[in-house]
Amino acid sequence: MSVYVIGHKNPDTDSICSAIGYAAYKTAAGLEAIPVRCGDVNKETQYALDYFNVEAPKYISRVEENQQVIQVDHNEAGQAVDGLEKAELLEIIDHHRFGGLKTAVPLFVHTEPVGCTATIVSNMFWANNVKMPKEIAGLLLSAILSDTVLYKSPTCTDKDKEAAERLADLAGVELKEYGLAMLKAGAGVGDLTPMQIAKTDSKPFSFGNYKALVSQISVTDTSEVLNIKADILAAMKEICDKEGYNLIMLMVTDIIDEATDLVYYGEPKQLIADAFKQDASGDYIHLPGVMSRKKQIVPPLTEAAEKY
Repeated sequence: MSVYVIGHKNPDTDSICSAIGYAAYKTAAGLEAIPVRCGDVNKETQYALDYFNVEAPKYISRVEENQQVIQVDHNEAGQAVDGLEKAELLEIIDHHRFGGLKTAVPLFVHTEPVGCTATIVSNMFWANNVKMPKEIAGLLLSAILSDTVLYKSPTCTDKDKEAAERLADLAGVELKEYGLAMLKAGAGVGDLTPMQIAKTDSKPFSFGNYKALVSQISVTDTSEVLNIKADILAAMKEICDKEGYNLIMLMVTDIIDEATDLVYYGEPKQLIADAFKQDASGDYIHLPGVMSRKKQIVPPLTEAAEKY
């Protein structure tokens, strides 16, 4: 039986490219590993796949009972592919906080406080002297440049930069030029519907007793999203009503100005006010310098929720 290597729902570039990269690494080590995905490929990721001439992983809506699985770029049950509870989870390769995933048996877990799962995967290739194909180097580079927003994110570490420089050489691209082109390809709303915008790169979280969904869309001009904010808020209400969330938040992140407008629907708004020390009685707040969900949005919300 082949082992599935899979990222989280609503996959971003790291989730897709690290799945492809880690599957290649495990296959080189003698394991029959296949990258799969449980969500659509976004514009930025498609740009990277097209540039390096790699097909997107096969889409699956759920995993079957006893299917062997390796998770990359996530570890929380709410972000995982459906059916995982009856599958056989073998490994987790990740760079996020731990969110309460329970396993029946011990497994291999490799996590590091770096900006991108692809950094971990790259270093596993090099540490074990596994040859990395050019296209895999390109995809892993793409993931790092995406997750660190071309080194602008506060999650970026020296390990990420060192890996990216080495990957750029292997992939035969000029790092900054390629990175800017990729980020611009994925920026903006394009022909996305308000519902698609509200769920772009979304991840569920629990903040105390509150169930929340935090999405993020990267843009070069926040007005193209804020101008249709009313429609997005209507979509957010529908998501909360249908899926049982107390709060839904959309990070509209300006990759040029390095700031985020946080649009939100639901209650308690006071949680947002306490987390970011702003008046949150409206439906959005401006957060200068904020670009990272993992480091700048989730931690203050988690801390604020302890008061409730």
